[in-house]
Amino acid sequence: MSAVLLPHLVDAVTGFMLANTPPPEFNPDTVTPGPAGFLAILFVVVAVVLLGFDLVRRIRRTTYRAEIAERLQAELAARVEAETHPGEASTPRETQQPQG
Repeated sequence: MSAVLLPHLVDAVTGFMLANTPPPEFNPDTVTPGPAGFLAILFVVVAVVLLGFDLVRRIRRTTYRAEIAERLQAELAARVEAETHPGEASTPRETQQPQG
């Protein structure tokens, strides 16, 4: 039963509030935020752009670190494999020439 009365109660409260609200003392069509509002929005836009650049930089750095860690693990696994099975090396080792 309360679900039936709720829409009527909301309509009554809304009607009462609208009837007792004084008319605005200004023209709502001519009100603008002015220079302060422009600067506030400009600040928000600049902050969002800078945060976006920072986010891209951090994601790129994390991706590069993961790729390097994967390469290092692969090299380590290949080195361990070459040390445990020295006759079956799949890639020849480069010979180092003496310095000087």
